[in-house]
Amino acid sequence: MTFTDVHTAYGYGDLPRLMSLMTGDEKHGPAATSTLDVLWVLYDRVLRVSPEVVDAPERDRFLLSKGHGPMAYYAVLAAKGFFPESLLPGFGAYDSPLGHHPDRVLVPGAEISSGSLGHGLPLAVGSALGLRAQGLSEVAVWVLIGDAELDEGSNHEAIAYAGAIGLERLHTVVVDNASATHGRPGGIAARFEAAGWSTATVDGRDHQALYEGCTTPHPGRPHAVVAQVEAKV
Repeated sequence: MTFTDVHTAYGYGDLPRLMSLMTGDEKHGPAATSTLDVLWVLYDRVLRVSPEVVDAPERDRFLLSKGHGPMAYYAVLAAKGFFPESLLPGFGAYDSPLGHHPDRVLVPGAEISSGSLGHGLPLAVGSALGLRAQGLSEVAVWVLIGDAELDEGSNHEAIAYAGAIGLERLHTVVVDNASATHGRPGGIAARFEAAGWSTATVDGRDHQALYEGCTTPHPGRPHAVVAQVEAKV
């Protein structure tokens, strides 16, 4: 199967303007801006998915667990041609498909409806297991979570299980803006390593570092990238 590169008029420099089109209350601005660079690198250089293959069984899956601040996600999806820019100004309106939490039924390209902390990683584990059972061994599953989500017990169960069974096609990006309530001895990466994961900790604003962290070989193990960004204030 051929995955088509999407050639649009948009580049990374257009994302702040696209995000500025989304106004209103309850924007969760810091939650959104903390993910912007990770999302761009994933959709621009890593994920094998485009509007042309959005329903293809062989596409890579991206799950936005950090769905309570989806403006950056919407901006990247628009920039990559999943839906038109003209939808962005309606963000959060009653008749807009672009809600304050993404809805997989309404948002083209969204794999899950999300926003409740701690749901995305368990869903990603299930997705990776299901794809493996179907023999779709080349499909990668990616999930983006926030560091505060690691306060939720459901994530620790998912981390432990995925590591124990060597769920190699599972990838997690943790955007660390120092908003978690509970610290971890050795840092976030140490938690994943203790469960048998491969890890990389990188500057979450450095696109080359993000790309290299996301594409690090990790045979026989799931992989976690900790993307460190400025602290939430």
